[in-house]
Amino acid sequence: MENVTGSVQVEGWDRDAVEVRAVKITRSDPVDLSAVTVEVEIQPGQVSVRTRYPKGEGADVAVEYHIYVPSRVLLSSVKTVNGSVSVHGVEGRGELHSVNGDVEVLRSSGRFSAQTTNGNLRLELSGLDDGMPMNLETVNGSVLLGLPSTAAANLTVLNLNGEFSSELPVTPSGSGSSHNFRGKIGVGGDEITLRTTNGVVHLIREPGV
Repeated sequence: MENVTGSVQVEGWDRDAVEVRAVKITRSDPVDLSAVTVEVEIQPGQVSVRTRYPKGEGADVAVEYHIYVPSRVLLSSVKTVNGSVSVHGVEGRGELHSVNGDVEVLRSSGRFSAQTTNGNLRLELSGLDDGMPMNLETVNGSVLLGLPSTAAANLTVLNLNGEFSSELPVTPSGSGSSHNFRGKIGVGGDEITLRTTNGVVHLIREPGV
């Protein structure tokens, strides 16, 4: 999934199908709407969605996406430049990217990596999968990661101008500070890296798990 201007919302459902809803919005010439296209490519077991703008021409158009996917799914790449990315109700994995916008994953489980430049990251996961690292990174924003009390991972926290706090028991590994911290959640496991320059990093315990 590749977008340029506009938010992307991905929602899991109980159907073995993918549905893409796209709304094009402009504040200028309505003619620009027809110049921007939504391309959907379908292959066995894979669906790709891209927003295409005319080459060499400006088009003041935003495209807002609402995409429904099977609740168990691999989101290989979800990207937008100017807008938020949100994932709800998914059990799986994913790579989520924005430049100017927040990234959130709610009511989900698995291992997701998320990156933005100007925005906050919020991931609340009811469970973790094994076998791959998680990297959550922003520059101007905060990082909040919610995990169940049974979670196990090796943890690295890097935040230049902010603090780190945790509701989960975390065991430090060697010396460090709240700006450069390494430790273990539970008995340790696959790597989780939380990184920001201007913002706080907060681990919370997912309720009822």
